[in-house]
Amino acid sequence: MTTQQADGRINFDDLRSLLRNIFLNHGTSSIVADILAANCAGCERDGAISHGIFRIPGYVASLATGWVDGKAEPDVDRTSPSFIRIDARNGFAQPALAAGAEAVRTAVESAGIAIIAIRNSHHFSALWPDVEPFARDGLLALTFVNGLANVVPHGGHTAVYGTNPIAFATPVADAEPLVVDQATSVMANGEVRLHALANSPLPPGTGLDSAGRPSTDPHAILAGGALNTFGGYKGSSIALMVELMAGALTGGQLSFENDFGECVGAQTPKAGQLLMVIDPTRGGNAGFAQRVSLLCSRLIDAGQDRLPGQRRYASRLNAQRLGIPISQDNLFQLRTLAG
Repeated sequence: MTTQQADGRINFDDLRSLLRNIFLNHGTSSIVADILAANCAGCERDGAISHGIFRIPGYVASLATGWVDGKAEPDVDRTSPSFIRIDARNGFAQPALAAGAEAVRTAVESAGIAIIAIRNSHHFSALWPDVEPFARDGLLALTFVNGLANVVPHGGHTAVYGTNPIAFATPVADAEPLVVDQATSVMANGEVRLHALANSPLPPGTGLDSAGRPSTDPHAILAGGALNTFGGYKGSSIALMVELMAGALTGGQLSFENDFGECVGAQTPKAGQLLMVIDPTRGGNAGFAQRVSLLCSRLIDAGQDRLPGQRRYASRLNAQRLGIPISQDNLFQLRTLAG
């Protein structure tokens, strides 16, 4: 998708239906199309444009080349009261998580915690849609995803990690859930691609070119270069933790093991995801949501201008009232892809 200024609006249901037709038109099952369309439309609605319709050409390319199986049926195996292993069978991660929903619910009800290890999966979206629903049910959720190697370890010159995002969500008394979603790289790869489309330089320290030299040129970083982790060696350590949790522990691929081979143009990384869902009341903490509310209030009193996720909620509310901003060019491209 291009990045022209929006000159129109579309409501959520219409966008979701359009995206569903695109996925169906490019070889996914009906179930997969439903899940991915809602996910992508939700990202666009909430202002996460680097993970919204901007990603559609990447989805289509991965499907068209056979790099990902749009009709894969996940294999769910509850190996212990609280541990659930899901083989996505080279399909997308969100349908794999949805396939394990009943096992997750059963594990949380019986053990107070569920650990979901997804392997052989493709995650190409934001992470907040994976965890926010659990928080709305009064649960605490934490997830890790690795991906395609495009981030160097601190002091390094060659990409080893993916952007390796982490996300968590928690209920807050009398308020929307608190949801944090962030890459462990200085910037998400999608944001770099948006800068490249706009020919806009990146902040110093964002990444390296293919020769391992510091660069602010998004084109150079995307053309064989790499991003840095946030926070120097501390962020690098967190990226390492995500690689271990999402790639190694799940039995999935490590980020540097991704090889598109003959699937030229494919974009979705084949990796792993680890998700933990915790019932705070099982620890005897019936007042957990109130404690979170107290903490959030203290953060604002201390001078923090907004809580994580508030801008996303504001975009969601605005889109519900006025529709989702979309350019006519993007709308035409989507309709063309939908056939």
